[in-house]
Amino acid sequence: MASSILGRASKASTLLQKPLSSSPLLRFASSRGFQSSARMMETPVVTMPVKKPVGAFRGGLFGFLFGSTLAGAGTYYYILEEYKVSNELLTEDIYALQASVQRIHTYVSTLEEKVDALQKKK
Repeated sequence: MASSILGRASKASTLLQKPLSSSPLLRFASSRGFQSSARMMETPVVTMPVKKPVGAFRGGLFGFLFGSTLAGAGTYYYILEEYKVSNELLTEDIYALQASVQRIHTYVSTLEEKVDALQKKK
């Protein structure tokens, strides 16, 4: 039994002393490069869904409607702003006219009082 243990130990020591490249299994593993089969190399072809092209007539009509809507909205807000400005100016003019009428009314009433006072003196 002791001889069998020593025999195994001597085999292990000889295996450790041999260069690794002399072993046929290691030579095969080291010389073999990375390879894969043709099936593994193929990448699956993913097809994109085919989109229906927008025709020139539909695209032109859509563009026209979109542009018209955009221009109409811009015009609407421009006219709305102009209306507000003109309305404010008109309101200021009405207040100025009201103040002028009030001044004329007071002036006429003072003149009437003076005329009445002169007629009473006569």
